[in-house]
Amino acid sequence: MKLTYDPRYNIAYLRLHEKSAEVETIRISDALNIDLAPDGTIYGLELLNANEQLRSEDEGKLLVINEATGDKSEISLVGR
Repeated sequence: MKLTYDPRYNIAYLRLHEKSAEVETIRISDALNIDLAPDGTIYGLELLNANEQLRSEDEGKLLVINEATGDKSEISLVGR
């Protein structure tokens, strides 16, 4: 799994699988697209206006928490 963020376009992409087949992008809403293979495998989620969807409310950062260990990592989503 890989999360990428492009502050130039404010788009995040959560890749669940490497694309090994042709995928169809399905628009779920103005803020979410899903890449889906013909067999139903979800390859990734594209978040538009990502900083609004991913950041913590007061710090402009993405907080990633490992629920098993409690480890936390923060990633800034503020474009420079």
